[in-house]
Amino acid sequence: MDAKDYLQAFYESHDEHTRLTTRYGQIEFITTMTYVERYLRPGMRIMEIGAGTGRYSHTLAQRGYSVDAVELLEHNIEQFRSHTQPGEPVTITQGSAVDLSAFSDGVYDMTLLLGPMYHLFTEEDKRAALREAVRVTKPGGVILTAYCMSDPSVISYGFLKGNIKMLMEKSMVNPETFAAYSGPCDLFELHRVEDIEALRSPLPVEPLHLIATDGFANHIREAIAAMDEETYELYIRYHLATCERRDMLGYSHHTLDICRKRG
Repeated sequence: MDAKDYLQAFYESHDEHTRLTTRYGQIEFITTMTYVERYLRPGMRIMEIGAGTGRYSHTLAQRGYSVDAVELLEHNIEQFRSHTQPGEPVTITQGSAVDLSAFSDGVYDMTLLLGPMYHLFTEEDKRAALREAVRVTKPGGVILTAYCMSDPSVISYGFLKGNIKMLMEKSMVNPETFAAYSGPCDLFELHRVEDIEALRSPLPVEPLHLIATDGFANHIREAIAAMDEETYELYIRYHLATCERRDMLGYSHHTLDICRKRG
């Protein structure tokens, strides 16, 4: 199977839309939207690249923002369309994050790249996706890029589930640095903070925030599920107060890199 086949099979059996409505998933969604809202202005045009089933695109379109979404997988596009409400100012186009040639330069005030970097496994493709996201954004516009992080997977899948020796034997974890390596059949590409910064550094952008989007939520999801509402609200407040601390970034399953296009 090629990379798209692996992804199609995964998303046909995995409800990504519902994941963001669970207690632990809401923390990722709330955090992302908190930072999106910080940069929203009336009349903005927004692009979401790798929009999945449309959780963010529809949320923004239902608030009146004009959103153009791009998604690779037919299954996700069908789900996206099924969630579209009458009158929403949203479009969905099938396409790849590494080639947005159907879209003009400098059109969007905000560009969301919240899924593709999870599933791109070569430096060439990662850099192409980032260049395309910057290209379609207006000078002064904001680009938000999400990543999956390496160490939480080493801890949860490697150590907690007892797979660490197997991962080392298969050269999927470096025995000296414990950096993780993956390919299309593994579905998710994993990064460390230094990888994100190296990918960003050649781009004509100004870094604004690097955020631990879900912090420790995935590590303690059972405890979060058991919290009463008051404690859960306190946990969200704690998370939002600490999510930009650099010492929190490596242990978050997801991070969000936010930058502004120079111009």
